[in-house]
Formats: sequence, structure tokens, C-alpha cells
Amino acid sequence: MKNLSTLAIAAGLTALAVPAYAHVFLQSGDGTLGASYRAVLAVPHGCKASATTKVTVKIPEGMIAVKPMPKPGWSIETKKGAYAKTYDFMHGMKASDGVQEISWTGKLDNDFYDEFVFTSFLPESLKTDAPLYLPTLQTCETGSENWAEIPAAGQDPHAMKSPAPMLRLAASTQPAMEGMVHAGNLMITAPWTRATPPGAKLAGGYLTVMNMGKESDRLTGGSFGAGGRIEVHEMSMTDGVMKMREVGGGLEIKPGATVKLEPGGYHLMLLNLAAPLKQGDKVKAQLTFEKAGRVDVELDVAGIGASAPAGGHAH
Repeated sequence: MKNLSTLAIAAGLTALAVPAYAHVFLQSGDGTLGASYRAVLAVPHGCKASATTKVTVKIPEGMIAVKPMPKPGWSIETKKGAYAKTYDFMHGMKASDGVQEISWTGKLDNDFYDEFVFTSFLPESLKTDAPLYLPTLQTCETGSENWAEIPAAGQDPHAMKSPAPMLRLAASTQPAMEGMVHAGNLMITAPWTRATPPGAKLAGGYLTVMNMGKESDRLTGGSFGAGGRIEVHEMSMTDGVMKMREVGGGLEIKPGATVKLEPGGYHLMLLNLAAPLKQGDKVKAQLTFEKAGRVDVELDVAGIGASAPAGGHAH
């Protein structure tokens, strides 16, 4: 009797751990814009006691970089296609196509609950007041359930007979990292420069470099435009006199370090300007690193005398 009681209690606790949903739903909670999202699609029962043999989910527009997780005993099939638009992805990448449907095929008896998992990315261009819906077809040995109803504005999805799994979206709590470029173990963010007066042949350049690797790297210089050259310089005060010098051998970016090139300190020097830089323009350049190699960046041109990127602020 004691063993039976223990089993009964354990079964009761297990039942409490799973929400008493009558439909397929997202177990994984809200998603954050500008971040990865691990979707956990929960299947709590079969089709009128019939075992589930296939689960097919349609990926909504805006959910990108989808990859399903292998599931023991189940085969996976995906369908890919073009997105309606191109989305900004992590590390400055762009995404214009990807997985639009996932099907898992296997067997899940009605007496059991199971989860089907895939990873994705939620671009910052999505809206927090517009949830994403994932229509899901549950095919069984006998019959099927099509969880695909999407509520109209103001309609309660819980009042629907076959609601599609819904993903609510939340704004990111992290500051936006504009102009982010990934190069090997380096992350380059917020490159910018200032507008220059007519006849100027040089300009300062600024950015932040993060080294996420285990070895040092060095920023040694670069190039831009037609014949423009970039050097790494340091500005410092010596006996009350402001001095500027080129950093011989390049600027070291140590493992785990974040190095800011900013007015009054380390900075880029853009030499041999062919024409004045105008506020609102972008300067396409190539930076040279000892290990990461040549890296393409775009410097936003702020106003003459600006102390931070256009639209930004100093840290």
C-alpha cells in the first residue's frame, strides 16, 4: 500500500507541473525582441484518445533563423522559403529566407504529454503589441486537430475552440547596439566620425571593440574611399600640453576586454580625405586587425564638434 501511495503522490505532482491546457500551446513563455527564443511546443493529449503521429507547426513571419531540435524516436522535416522582407540578425547579419514549417513524425500515446522544441530569433523590428501565432496541425492515428484559429482584435483566445499557440513579445531591456559588426572573436560597435570643413584632409574616427576570445588581437589601421588611409592614434596630456601620436605596432585588444576609441583618447585618424565629410553620410572603411584580418565597417558622420554618434550619447 505504501508503494501505491507514493506512486499516486508522484503522479499527482507530475500532473500539477503541467498546465491543464486542452490544446497545443507554447510552454516557453514570452519572447524578447532582439534576442534568441527557444520555443517549446507542448502537446498535452491525442485526438479523442487517439495517439499523435505527427505535429506540424507553421512559423510566423518575423520569427527567423529557426532550427528544430532532434527528438529521439521522431523524424524531422522542414520546409524553407523566402521571408516577406529582409531582417536584421545578430552580429550585423541579414536574413532573407529560412525555415517556414517544421514537422515531427513519430508516436505519442494519448496517456502521455510531450514537448517539441526549436530555436529562433526575434528581430527588434517586430511589435510588442502584435503577438505571433504558430498554427499547429496535430495528426493522429484516428483524426486530427488543427490548432490554427487566430483571434480578432479584442477577442479572448481562450474562448476559441482551436486556438493557435500564441507568443507574446516583450521589448529588450538591453541597449541597442548600432553598427554592430562581428569579426572572428571581435565585436565592433557604433563606428562614427565627425563632419569636416571644406579643405580638411583628415578626420577622427571612433568605435568600441570587444574581444570575446582567449587571445589578444591588435587594431593596426585600415583604409577608406579612394586612397584614404587609417592610422590608430592616441591623444594625451603631457605637462599641460595636448599631444597626439600614432600607436606603434597597433592598439592591443586583450582577451575579455572592451576598448573604446573616443574623443580625447585612442581614436582612428582618417587621412587623405578626397572630399569633406557631411553630417548624415556614412563612410565605408576597412579596418585591419592582426588576427581578425580586414573588417568592413561603416562610420556614421555626426555634426562638426559632436561628442557622440548622431542620435547617441557618451558613456
